[in-house]
Amino acid sequence: MDAILLQILNGLDKGSAYALIALGLTLIFGTLGVVNFAHGALFMIGAFCAVVLSRLLSFSHTIIDETRTDFLGNPLKVEVPYLHEWLGEGLGQTVIEWSVPLAILFSIPIMFAVGYAMERGLIRHFYKRPHADQILVTFGLAIVLQEIVKYFFGANPIQTPAPPAFAGSFDFGALVGLDPNTIIYPYWRLIYFSFAVLIIGAVFAFLRFTTFGMVVRAGMADRETVGLLGIDIDKRFTLMFALAACVAGLAGVMYAPINAPNYHMGMDFLVLSFVVVVVGGMGSLAGAVLAGFLLGILESIASLSWVIDYLPGINQIVIYLVAIIILLTRPRGLMGRKGVMED
Repeated sequence: MDAILLQILNGLDKGSAYALIALGLTLIFGTLGVVNFAHGALFMIGAFCAVVLSRLLSFSHTIIDETRTDFLGNPLKVEVPYLHEWLGEGLGQTVIEWSVPLAILFSIPIMFAVGYAMERGLIRHFYKRPHADQILVTFGLAIVLQEIVKYFFGANPIQTPAPPAFAGSFDFGALVGLDPNTIIYPYWRLIYFSFAVLIIGAVFAFLRFTTFGMVVRAGMADRETVGLLGIDIDKRFTLMFALAACVAGLAGVMYAPINAPNYHMGMDFLVLSFVVVVVGGMGSLAGAVLAGFLLGILESIASLSWVIDYLPGINQIVIYLVAIIILLTRPRGLMGRKGVMED
């Protein structure tokens, strides 16, 4: 039982990443009708926003410390971050250690600008093109972005630690009534799950309770009629593309301490996220979220040692098997709408 509960927790944090990326994918497809294979690259860029801010905050210069000497008795040269001098050593070090949460604010304007530029500069030229063309051009864009990141940051993963306050683990077993220390789970993974729920809730609330969101939902249902009412729906859809880029970027920022950022992490999540979107139902935001958590949990449970002993390699293919079964029984996915991707 404790092993299953632990895998469910693992599935929730993995499913959180799937759900956030799939939510952004569905926002783009539902508003613009574009199959965006570059969305995984936006997740990667978000993770590297955390890397960049961490390096900026840690920027330092060399000073000679007369109070410390090497084995020959010479004063030591030490690297001192500028923040230590500007804010004091205590506060400056705290700011450096909290670089990942601070990267949330740092990444929002960057991801918004990247998403806006991507839609205006490239995607808008492919609205009326076949989905195959959209897939090819966005997949090519993803490769270009991936190689740019590889050129500037190298091919090796870059460790981006969580704040020390959240570096420990939580005794989840004691919380649910099991023996202490049976289920020890990292704090940051719990924070990531909570963060994902917050972002998902904020997106749904934005679409449901704001005038902008209601107009967007109306445009998703009947774009031509909304345009005839004198509303510039194209401009609103462009902003929704930028919002979807922000969602993917924030998912990447907070995932950086869990999985050290590397140039191919976007591709690692992209295919699985598209499976999530298809299983949930093309164009269904609720379906994308539901499928993300469901498939994340199933993938984690399939990774249990006794499951692998009976079914070797099942953890590598379980998501695709579930997708096949669901699409054979429900061709539109769990919550898909009639007429979407059926032409």
